[in-house]
Amino acid sequence: MQAVARQGWRCALLLVLFAVADLAGAAPLHAQWRFRLLPGDPQLQAHPGLDAWRPAQVPGSVHTDLLAAGVIGDPYVGAAEAGLQWIGLADWEYRARFDVDAATLARAHAELRFDGLDTFAEISLNGQPLLDADNAHRTWRARVDGRLRAQGNELRIVFRSPIRTLLPRVQAMPHKIAGNYPSPYGDEPADAMVGHFVRKPAYHFGWDWGPRYVTAGVWREVHLDSWDARRITDLAVRTDALDDRRAALTVLLDVEQNTAAGNARVSVDVLDPDGRRVARVERNAALQPGRNSVQLPLDIAQPRRWWPVGYGAQDRYTVRATVDGADAASQRIGLRTVELRRDEDADGGQGFAFVINGVPVFAKGANVIPFDAFPARVTRERLRRDLQAARDAHMNMLRNWGGGYYERDDFYDIADELGLLVWQDFMFGGGMQPGFDPAFRANVVAEARDNIRRLRHHPSIVLWCGNNEEETAWKDWGHGKDLKDADPAFAATVWQGYLELFGKDLRRVVVEESLGVPYWSSSPSNDLDAKANDSKRGDKHYWDVWGGPALPPTAYLGETPRFMSEYGLQAWPQRATVDAFATRDEQRIDGPVIRAHQKFMAGKGNDRLLLYIDRDYGTPHSFPDFIYLSQVMQAEGIELAALHHRASRPHTMGSLYWQLNDVWPGASWSSLDYFGHWKALHFHARRFFADVAVAALRDDDGTTRFSLINDGRQPLTARWRVRVMDVDGREFARQQETVTLAPMGVTDVARFVDADLLKGHDPTRSVAAFELLQGDAVLARRLVHFVPAKQQALAAQQWQAELRAEGDHIVLRLHADHLVRAAWIAFEGIDASLDDNAFDLLPGETRALIVRSTADLPALRAALRVQTLGDALHPALPPQDAASPTRTR
Repeated sequence: MQAVARQGWRCALLLVLFAVADLAGAAPLHAQWRFRLLPGDPQLQAHPGLDAWRPAQVPGSVHTDLLAAGVIGDPYVGAAEAGLQWIGLADWEYRARFDVDAATLARAHAELRFDGLDTFAEISLNGQPLLDADNAHRTWRARVDGRLRAQGNELRIVFRSPIRTLLPRVQAMPHKIAGNYPSPYGDEPADAMVGHFVRKPAYHFGWDWGPRYVTAGVWREVHLDSWDARRITDLAVRTDALDDRRAALTVLLDVEQNTAAGNARVSVDVLDPDGRRVARVERNAALQPGRNSVQLPLDIAQPRRWWPVGYGAQDRYTVRATVDGADAASQRIGLRTVELRRDEDADGGQGFAFVINGVPVFAKGANVIPFDAFPARVTRERLRRDLQAARDAHMNMLRNWGGGYYERDDFYDIADELGLLVWQDFMFGGGMQPGFDPAFRANVVAEARDNIRRLRHHPSIVLWCGNNEEETAWKDWGHGKDLKDADPAFAATVWQGYLELFGKDLRRVVVEESLGVPYWSSSPSNDLDAKANDSKRGDKHYWDVWGGPALPPTAYLGETPRFMSEYGLQAWPQRATVDAFATRDEQRIDGPVIRAHQKFMAGKGNDRLLLYIDRDYGTPHSFPDFIYLSQVMQAEGIELAALHHRASRPHTMGSLYWQLNDVWPGASWSSLDYFGHWKALHFHARRFFADVAVAALRDDDGTTRFSLINDGRQPLTARWRVRVMDVDGREFARQQETVTLAPMGVTDVARFVDADLLKGHDPTRSVAAFELLQGDAVLARRLVHFVPAKQQALAAQQWQAELRAEGDHIVLRLHADHLVRAAWIAFEGIDASLDDNAFDLLPGETRALIVRSTADLPALRAALRVQTLGDALHPALPPQDAASPTRTR
C-alpha cells in the first residue's frame, strides 16, 4: 500500500446516502422506559433499594438517569468523581413497555434497530432472548416478525459492567498491552486496564481533559421498522466524473426483496439546491429474493459543486429514489472531489495536502473531542453553537478525534452547511488494541462499515483515519520496546495484529464503502512508513511545547511539519464557568475542587500552567488573575504556532490546534469552554486564521520574520507598514511599501533583527506594529514585543472605558492612554456578548464594540469589568478591586 500512498490518494467523489430518512414504516420506538440496578448485583450492599424500578430517559445513560432520580448529585459539580465510580462496576437493567399499532402489526416483516447500546447488552423481547451486543459504536438489528403483540410488549436490556466483564481476561494475560489512563479511584487495577479491549468510547475511562465516568445505557434511539414486499436498505451516489460542466454519477441502490422474484420500476429524481428537478432516471429491475443491488447512471449539466468555507458556496442536492412508486428514500448530498496529495520532495520529504475540487486547501482549524461525558445530552443546538463558532473563527477543518464516538448525523449536517471539512478518526484513542484477536477485528470491521455507510453522503468528510497516536505510542513512547523486552514473540503478535487491523482491515472497508474518501492509518503517521511522527512526511503531533520537555512557545518556530494535526497549550475557562462547579471559597489554585477539574498530570496540571505563566508573565496575584493569565498565555502561544504554520505554506498545509471544545467545565486546551464561552484563544483564532493575516514572528535570537498571508483565490494589492514606538506612543521608526499578495500563498517581506527595529531604544519600553492596509483601513496587524511581558513597561489602568447608547445599540468605547495588551472585557453576572475581545491597543487608539445583552445600560455599566496585562502584572489597587469599573462612564 505504500506505493499507492506515494502516488497520493486521487479520487473523484460525490458522496453517498444512507437511505433511512423516508423509509415507510420506520419510526422511533415509543415506549415507557424504566431502569434499576440489576437484582443480586454486589453494589446493592452499599446502595440498597436501587433494585427498584425508576423512570429512565432514552436516549440517555445510567448516570443521567440516576441524577434525574435524585440518587446522585451533579457529576460535574465539586469533586464528585471519586464517589461515583461504583456506577461503572455495576450491572444495570432497562425495561421498555410499548404497544404496537394495527398498521405495523399488519405488515409482513418487522425489525428492532438499536442505534446505540453502551456496551455489553443482553436483550430480550416478551421474555425471549433477542440479541447480545458488545459494541457501543455499532447499529444492532433484530428481526421481530411474529413476535410483537398489540399491547403490553416488554423489551428488557441488561447492561453488564465492562470492567467486571473484561477484567478476568485482562488479568489472565501474562503480559499486558498498553492502555491509556489508569484509574486513580481503585475501581480498576492500574496494571490491568480494560478500556482498550472494549468497543466503547475510550474517554469514558478518563482523559487528561475530562472525568472518568464508565457509564452504560441506551445512548441513541431505538427504532421499530416494518415493511411488506421490499424495502430500500441503502442508497449511495458515486461520482464518475465531475467538473464545472458535467457531473457523471451512478446511483447505487440496495433493495431487500421479501417475496418471489419479479420486476419492479426503479425511479430516481435529483433536485438542485433551489428545489428544481435537474435529472430523472427510470428503469425496470429484476429483483430476486434477498438483497439486490441496482445501479442507475445519470448526468447533471453545469453542476453546482460543494466547497469548503472561503472557497465557494456549500450547495447541496437532494436525491430521491422509489421502487414501484413507494419504498422511498432520500438524502441531501454535495458534489465535490477530494484528494490527499502526497507529492515527493527532492530532499526526501513528502507533502500532505487536501485538494478539494482540484484546489489545494490550507487546513485551518482544531481538534474536536466529545461535547459531553454523556453524549445523549448533546443537542443539535449545542453542536451548532460550537461549529458556528469554529466557522466564525475562520476555521475550515475539524478533526473528529478517535477517543470518543462517531458523532450523530446533526454534526455532519451542520458541517456540510457551514463548509467545514471533517477529518474523521475511527474510534481508537490510544494505547494498543488487541488486533491479534480475529473476533475483535471482525467487530471493528462491522462497526466501520456501519458508520461509513451512515455518514458517507456528507461532503464535509474528507478523510477516514485509523486511530489516534497508537503507532507513535508503539514506536516512540516505549510501548513496543517494553513489550519486546518482556515477551518478544507476543510483541510480534501484537504488532502484526495492529498491521492487520489498521493496515489492511480498515483500509479495505474504506475502499469498499467510502466511495473514494482517502484512508490514513494513524495520526500522527506516514501511513505505516518507518517513522511515525515525522516533520518531513505525513502529519505531525507536536507536544514538546506544554508536554515532554515543556519548551517555551517560541519553540514552535523551529518545528515546520507538512501538516500539524495536534499542538496545544492549556487554559482555564472564564470565572463564570468555574462558578458552575466551585464556590468562590473553593477557587484556589491548589484547592481540591480546582484540582479535581484539572486532569493533566493527575490533577497537578496547574503546576505546568504556572510554569508557562511565570516564564513570560510573572506570578498571578489572585485566582482570577491566574485564569486571565492562563488564557493570555494560551492565546499568544497558539497564535505564534498557527501563524508560523500558515507562513510556511506550501511546505506546511495544515494547522489544527488541540482543541476546540470541552467535555465538561474545567481546565483544558480548548478555545471554547463547556458552556460555549469563547476563551481569549478563540478571539485570537478569528484573527490568526483570517484569510488575510500578518505573520511577524520573533524568535529567541531576536530575529523577526515578516510575511503576509492571503488565502483568498484572488490577488490582493495593499500596503504593508512597520512602525516602532514606545509604550507612550512616540514613534521612532517607520517603513512602508505597496505590495500585491499572490492568491492562496505567502509573501515574504523581510527579516529584521532587534537592532534594526529598536535603533538603540529601550526594549522594555518599545513595541513594533506590523500592519497590512488598504487606504486607511487596517486589514491585519501583529504586534512584536522585545522582552517578556513581565519585563515590559506596562502599568495598571492605562485605559478608559465608556458605555453609551448609540441608536439601537449599546456601544463600549475602550481607549488606550498608553500601550494596552490583552484587554479582556466582561460583564460580571450578566449575559452579554461583544464583537471582539482579548485584543491589544496601541497608545492613543480607541476601539468601539457593540454590546449585545438584554440588560439595560445602568446594569451593564455596573457589571463592566476590564482587565489588561498591565492590570494583572502591576496592580495599582488590591487584587479584588483591580478590575473595578471606577474608570467608566
